[in-house]
Amino acid sequence: MATQREQDAADYLKKHKIPELVENLTSMLFFYRPEKPREFLVEQLELLKMAQQSGTEAPSLFNADNLDAVFGILDPADQKYITLAQYKQALTMLGITDINECPEGANKDRISHETFKTEAVEGLKRCSATYEQL
Repeated sequence: MATQREQDAADYLKKHKIPELVENLTSMLFFYRPEKPREFLVEQLELLKMAQQSGTEAPSLFNADNLDAVFGILDPADQKYITLAQYKQALTMLGITDINECPEGANKDRISHETFKTEAVEGLKRCSATYEQL
């Protein structure tokens, strides 16, 4: 059983989304592998702070072209849809944990490119919400 001090620490981390922030920054380090990681992290935090202050979208590892490429890999026959299972797996691989379990097309097991992209963008935005507390 956790002590009160441990519970207070856990509550603080959760309130300020610190684990998510650290996870996102670590992912960016692994993805970009900068020569000067400390400077890179400072720069990312500054970009995130500017995004927060200006109300713009926080930086993300994935852009629209990346999402198109992911969909293309999952739809090599260019059928213009993927299965619900593929959709869930792809969003999970993008780091999205709170996936819409019943997106448009789920009842027919055909998730369109547009639905995939919309759900991915929204999921990535929710992931970026970890930066709201900066």
